[in-house]
Amino acid sequence: MTRCSWCGTDPLYVAYHDEEWGVPECDPRALWEKLVLDGFQAGLSWITILRKRDNFRQEFDGFDPERVATWDEARIQRALQNPGIIRHRGKIAATVKGAQLFLDIEEKEGFSPWLWSFVGGQPIQNRFSSMAEVPAATPESTAMSKALKKRGFNFCGPVIVYAFMQATGMVNDHMTGCPRHAQVSRQSADG
Repeated sequence: MTRCSWCGTDPLYVAYHDEEWGVPECDPRALWEKLVLDGFQAGLSWITILRKRDNFRQEFDGFDPERVATWDEARIQRALQNPGIIRHRGKIAATVKGAQLFLDIEEKEGFSPWLWSFVGGQPIQNRFSSMAEVPAATPESTAMSKALKKRGFNFCGPVIVYAFMQATGMVNDHMTGCPRHAQVSRQSADG
């Protein structure tokens, strides 16, 4: 049994693979954080975001949607000065708007149940034996992407959304030869 090859040997990446990636996440705030970070990843590698994640958490008030939703232009400008995050005006503004949208969805139907509805409320258990088999997007990620965009979210195309679904355990894309595949599958069943 060997770990999924995408994480390489970087200790931070290995820990992320072994402890977080693919574990079913139902906490709405944690889901929103991951969606935001996946949006910041657009055009970059995930390890870049992972290395800056603590800085993002500090800058974005612990990804507290109620706080981020109140950001004004001055607060956005302050974030743009932080070299510890990705300083992209569009992505920062999208995060503020996304916080407002999150609060609306959370109040009306629950952010977590709404997102999980795109996979029928249960993780999809894929059985890929090689990275070549893993799709970049799926009908489920396309549907979630369209629904997010319809609500007003940005930086949430089908490929970004599929990465989000993989990371949050909506799909189990650990390779079948990886010890985490069975472990995550059991966590999904216990969920």
